[in-house]
Amino acid sequence: VQLQACGGGLVQAGGSLRLSCAASGHTLRTYVMGWFRQTPGKEREFVAGISQSGPTKYYSDSVKGRFIISRDNAKGTVYLQMNSLKPEDTAVYYCAPLAGWGSVEPAKYAIWGQGTLVTVSS
Repeated sequence: VQLQACGGGLVQAGGSLRLSCAASGHTLRTYVMGWFRQTPGKEREFVAGISQSGPTKYYSDSVKGRFIISRDNAKGTVYLQMNSLKPEDTAVYYCAPLAGWGSVEPAKYAIWGQGTLVTVSS
């Protein structure tokens, strides 16, 4: 499943952004979905996960309390609301199906799209 993330940009520290992710020609409702991020020279890291129907969510410690993951299965879209942004949140953000509920690993069949760049200035 290949997904396209968008909504990134340049924002000052303390600001907010909302990322979106959708799959072309594919429904996401059967997948546990997640957001990941990556900075140059570092491995891709898990940010947030959400259950298939959406009521259950979990986050990495670095974003807990600031980011909110959500989904609209009717629109086939997953969102990441990012608040109180910090310079260390600067990264390329991707979404992907997760290996399972509670997992922080992407599914083996996940195909990474281009991601969307978030830059937080201090």
